[in-house]
Amino acid sequence: MTDFVQTISEQVMATSWLEWSAVVLAVAYLVLAAHQSLWCWLAAAISCSIYTYLMWHAQLYMETVLQVVYVLLAGYGWWQWRYGAGRSAAQKVAELSLAWHLRWLAILVLVASAVALALECYTTADAVWLDSYTTVFSLFATWLLTRKQFANWWYWLIIDTVYVYLYASKGFVITGALYFVYLILVFYAMWQWQTARTEQQQCSSSG
Repeated sequence: MTDFVQTISEQVMATSWLEWSAVVLAVAYLVLAAHQSLWCWLAAAISCSIYTYLMWHAQLYMETVLQVVYVLLAGYGWWQWRYGAGRSAAQKVAELSLAWHLRWLAILVLVASAVALALECYTTADAVWLDSYTTVFSLFATWLLTRKQFANWWYWLIIDTVYVYLYASKGFVITGALYFVYLILVFYAMWQWQTARTEQQQCSSSG
């Protein structure tokens, strides 16, 4: 136990200021998203720009691609929340059907598997299956968030659990710990959005 604590302490001390900055901004992104603040997308864009650099040097190529797309999605999310489908409060957004989610799950599994096989055959990428699946589903969950779909949080519960293992296994201890914190914050975001929805329903009933 002492050796384990010492190892963790050494890895924490060795964490670069870049990773620390990305972690702080990533936490800020999720907290702001829980409160439906438009500023969450700026925090996301800066954090993901930093992670793009870190993931490339760790040879997690799909994670690198994911972070680049995240930066683009942050811009898209800002636009959606400001002018598009996400401009309405989350509690007013109609939920998508279970059949819709099942169709997309089938498509995403096929896409992630194809990406993993291609990486396995043609690159030196590490952890290709976990990397590919988390990448594909993270993009999908983020797109759902840009539309203020409550279901995005259910996807993130599973994705973030996998990320805790993936990042810790690659030596990004602080980032792995971040995703554990993410799990807690996802529950917080779900509670915030559900509370707002309940209050909206009560107001509609009393009105």
